[in-house]
Amino acid sequence: MIDRELYKRGFPQPFLKCLTLEKGNYVLREIHEEICGNHLGGNTLAGKSLRQGFYWPTMLVDAHKLVKRCRACQEHANARYSETKVIKFLWRNIVCRFGIPRAIISDNGTQFSSNKLKEWCKGLAIKQFFTFVNNPQANDQTEVTNRMIIQHMKMRLGTTKGAWVDELPSVLWAYRTIPRTTMGETPFSLSYGTVMILSRKSEKRALVRASLYKSRMAKAYNSKVRPRNFQVGDLVLRKAEDSGPIGKLDLKWEGPYKVTEIVGTGAY
Repeated sequence: MIDRELYKRGFPQPFLKCLTLEKGNYVLREIHEEICGNHLGGNTLAGKSLRQGFYWPTMLVDAHKLVKRCRACQEHANARYSETKVIKFLWRNIVCRFGIPRAIISDNGTQFSSNKLKEWCKGLAIKQFFTFVNNPQANDQTEVTNRMIIQHMKMRLGTTKGAWVDELPSVLWAYRTIPRTTMGETPFSLSYGTVMILSRKSEKRALVRASLYKSRMAKAYNSKVRPRNFQVGDLVLRKAEDSGPIGKLDLKWEGPYKVTEIVGTGAY
């Protein structure tokens, strides 16, 4: 007790002033949101409160609660990509679409260097290569591609910089159809082993082929149809579904009915 105030011996300072829960939350808000605040994380916020000379038993829990309730912290929080999400992305978007790659080049993020991802790559015989820290030139292929895409984006957009999201698919489409100098082939043909369809003539040829195919199918089907002719007085069955919806266990045919009149070819 110092001047009738309760203090606790602490590491940051010899004595930490003990606060009530209400005053403690006020201190957290001042440190977190006011002029000198920079929207710290829960642990950092609690540690800064200790260094300011304050203490209450639930300060760490209260600091985390305050950060979770802070709208600015939630809107600008860093996205977390775990190794599980990386594996799911690689499987769905790379392996299942293009096949198993020979190698993967990535930065040194924990989601890429984790043992779980290493074991997954090892199981598929995928080699992992990591770029040097603060040296993007080590991943030169990606850097060259990004630089070319950005250059095309600038030429397309002009002064309307905010429309890059709408123009990006068109820029990527153009990039994938341009032959590379080193290989003499387009990225699309190297990935899929065929040339991307660019001309309307190919579309017209496909429509003609589809029409001829339908004609051949109709001719083959009609050749197997056996016409059945009924006479007045014959007993016939009718599809039950013509009278309304039927269940799986209901009869498919109903009747018999007697033919009373011949209306036309196949109509009675």
